Amino acid sequence: MTHMTRVCSMLIAAALGLVAAAAPALSQNAAQCVVSGSAPAGWGSNSIGYIEIASGGSCLFTVNITGEILSSSVSQNPAHGALQQLNVSSFTYSSQAGYRGSDTFSIQANGKSPTSSGTSVITINATLQ
Repeated sequence: MTHMTRVCSMLIAAALGLVAAAAPALSQNAAQCVVSGSAPAGWGSNSIGYIEIASGGSCLFTVNITGEILSSSVSQNPAHGALQQLNVSSFTYSSQAGYRGSDTFSIQANGKSPTSSGTSVITINATLQ
């Protein structure tokens, strides 16, 4: 599959709401972040999650709230790493090489489901080892 064909396939998948399936193809080198904590109860509620990651490592973070994600953005950048938005539901967090300690970032997502709608802020506290 050529690069252009792959990009077109991902754009079509995103347009059809299949962004979760497209996310791993966009971030080929990052493993899925293992997040502990509680997921948001629904759109309009906030949550806090925790990840552990090796210094200099990266992982894929996916917004998982039931329903449709209408928009999302980085609301707080990490101080000791980088957060890249891949699509409306997926982000890659890359920790700063050589740094060990804590880092925090937040993602704001707007969406709707049959039972709720609104803006949710997901804050992730990372431990860099």
